Amino acid sequence: MTEYTADPVATASQHEQELAALELVEHPTVTAAYRSVAETWLSRAKASEAMRARFDAAFAEVMFSAAMWSSNQDVLRPKVTCITRLAHPVADRRIPGSRWGIDNPDSVYRVIPISGEERYEIHGRVGAHRMTENYFTLWDANMGTVAVLDGRRMDVESDGSFTVTVDADPPGGRPNHVQSTPAAHEFYIRDVLLNWDRDDPNHLTVQRLGGAPVTRARSLDEQAEATAAMMAHFANFTGKLSHGVYKMPPNDFNLAWSADKVGAMRNQVYVMGRFDLGPGECFVVDVGDGGAEYFTVPLSNVWGTTLDIVDRTGSLNKSQSVPNDDGTYTYVISPCDPGVANWIDSDGLTEGILTLRMAEFGGEGPADDLGARGRVVSLDRLETDVPTLRRVSESERATELADRRAAYLRRLPEGTI
Repeated sequence: MTEYTADPVATASQHEQELAALELVEHPTVTAAYRSVAETWLSRAKASEAMRARFDAAFAEVMFSAAMWSSNQDVLRPKVTCITRLAHPVADRRIPGSRWGIDNPDSVYRVIPISGEERYEIHGRVGAHRMTENYFTLWDANMGTVAVLDGRRMDVESDGSFTVTVDADPPGGRPNHVQSTPAAHEFYIRDVLLNWDRDDPNHLTVQRLGGAPVTRARSLDEQAEATAAMMAHFANFTGKLSHGVYKMPPNDFNLAWSADKVGAMRNQVYVMGRFDLGPGECFVVDVGDGGAEYFTVPLSNVWGTTLDIVDRTGSLNKSQSVPNDDGTYTYVISPCDPGVANWIDSDGLTEGILTLRMAEFGGEGPADDLGARGRVVSLDRLETDVPTLRRVSESERATELADRRAAYLRRLPEGTI
């Protein structure tokens, strides 16, 4: 049995990978790709001046995520890599953030490379406060779902430890088995923290079974080429995603859908749209959760990174929100504090992308009230038009934000930069 005494995310292996990726992005091949990908993305995006001002910081995160992810693609030497982290220090170095692809601020995302021809074991331990939503999704090379293991309902030992077996054979009585196929490419593992101050990400390690690798590891130059290719892919993927959202009419938010392709998770329902406000306006969103145990309401910029999620309320999930008397939820998106509960802070932006995620509906599936509806409201009429919203004082807001930062740092013990 493995003893897990260190942090489940800020592991020695994670820090080694982050420092190696920091050196990798200085390789000439990668720096050249950095410039060319940036130029291409900017030329295609047709972003507003406000969004263009957010590009450099967001782009740095998307590109570092590509460096981290591409560095762990060796199916014979697999590691556990955590992506979509915020910028933090390691060994007196500044590790950039690694958010991309319209991330979920509640999720700890980890990837493990897999070959359908190999056999693996993923060892781990659940936390004392087990998560409401946790999925081990086995993807093909195009982010299509091959298989899914529900981490919330997998078998664990009395001490919380577990083993996930991964190979091409049927379970044969093995608990927590994931049957791979020739298309299997990697695991994408979502540890979703509904209660930031209590939920614990899983400890995870991976072991490939069998003999020593029969091929050599990539050289630095080969790794740089792979990173450059993934940088271009990440920018293209996010650019298409944002373009699709911006083809939608603004402030028209009433669609619910589910999928298991191009990164979407089979077990979630998505409600997606964008807002575009004038001076003195806010965007009010009414949400019916359809009986979901979990949902979240995050904001993203056109470059696919979430906004300030530590020191501002750039997202709110069900646990962080105040329900209406009838069990629905009402949110106010605004660049300035409207003085009410369920304020989602757009960090000065009057436009952006909103992507609700809902999950864990029970055996009967979503109820009929599942969905969201948005409307533009003048800030000076907010109290009249939305009278049910609870007022929040400055001191209450300060306490809310202080508690939010402390809760988030449970998964980022290195601290922010």
